[in-house]
Amino acid sequence: MADKTIVCKDCKKEFIFTEGEQEFYKEKGFENEPQRCPDCRKARKQQHNNRGFRR
Repeated sequence: MADKTIVCKDCKKEFIFTEGEQEFYKEKGFENEPQRCPDCRKARKQQHNNRGFRR
């Protein structure tokens, strides 16, 4: 496996999906690659937490 460059679906910036991250996704059984960069994932998670989805 090699690092992959992916374009974030929210901010349209490129980010690297590293070989280590790919291994982690494979180990966890995730079938899809991330669609958002780490910054957008963090912002989205924070937005959900502020809405009270997490208990």
